[in-house]
Amino acid sequence: MADVPTSSPKASSLCIAVDAMGGDHAPRETVKGAVLAAREYGVKILLVGKPEAIQAELDKQDVSGLKLEIQAASEVVGMDEAAEAVRKKKDASVVVAARCVKEGRAQAVVAAGSTGAAMAAAVLNIGRIPGVTRPAIGVTLPSIAHRCLLIDAGANADCDPAWLCEFARMGSVYMESIYNIKKAKVGLLNIGEEEGKGNEFVKAAYPLLSADHAINFVGNTEGRDLFNGSISVAVCDGFTGNVALKSAEGIMRMFKGTLKTELKRTMMAQLGAGLAKPALEQAAKQVDPEEFGGAVLFGLQGLCIISHGGSKARGIKNAVRVAKEALENDVLVKIAENIKADPAVTPVP
Repeated sequence: MADVPTSSPKASSLCIAVDAMGGDHAPRETVKGAVLAAREYGVKILLVGKPEAIQAELDKQDVSGLKLEIQAASEVVGMDEAAEAVRKKKDASVVVAARCVKEGRAQAVVAAGSTGAAMAAAVLNIGRIPGVTRPAIGVTLPSIAHRCLLIDAGANADCDPAWLCEFARMGSVYMESIYNIKKAKVGLLNIGEEEGKGNEFVKAAYPLLSADHAINFVGNTEGRDLFNGSISVAVCDGFTGNVALKSAEGIMRMFKGTLKTELKRTMMAQLGAGLAKPALEQAAKQVDPEEFGGAVLFGLQGLCIISHGGSKARGIKNAVRVAKEALENDVLVKIAENIKADPAVTPVP
């Protein structure tokens, strides 16, 4: 297992392993995004995958002065393959990338292929932070006031209520570290705000979250609160979180498509669109998944960023940014200290 770092690293000393073969547009967009990240953020990128395919893409880029290295991996886990493929394909690019973190050759792994495979490779090779029962996926969503972290967004379809306390702690540390949100407000995603609402799972989780003094729990929260700025962290089981996430992505795509159509409908609309172009571009950027970079798999001794399977170069570049920011802000160290200092949650096997 990898060891949790004990000090904040500088960008120039960071090495981030990128699964160059993962995702719908690999290796072309993955390599391109890695090159962009190496240039913009000054980090070393370890491109993991089939050397010939990776080098062919690097030859199309200006890589002079950049810290790029190729790590050979002979196999690939396809987007349609289950997590079990990780055990069978020992030399798959996502497995080798996670192994690089385990061996200390990299501090983070970025993977845009199968989410299940990325999770399995990271958990099996990197290992959990002591005291963390289950790793969880956290995704930052756009909000009126600030970002809101949705956790768990798909790692654990079935949860024990006690796990939500761990999710809340890890999410709070992240939002406080990355977005400087003091005493991040934590809400339990539910069908109503009143205490006592919901199914048996959330009813059991509510008193546990209320009793955990390590978090700023504000009670139940509804789906609309993910975007209105009233909370900074929304905790839930992975099934609920994934449904909420995919619904939000669908609404954002629908809104962008509808807006584009309406702005082209009449000459007056086109004129207005031209005048408002800078504002519209900025607004579109705020809800673009490519800008978020990827989801963090919380609870591991090394960092794993899981990008959308359809990520293009900009998405990969921003995934590296997410990893860099988390490492430079000691997120792993702070989570480990939080869990160790007060293990108030009784782990459930």
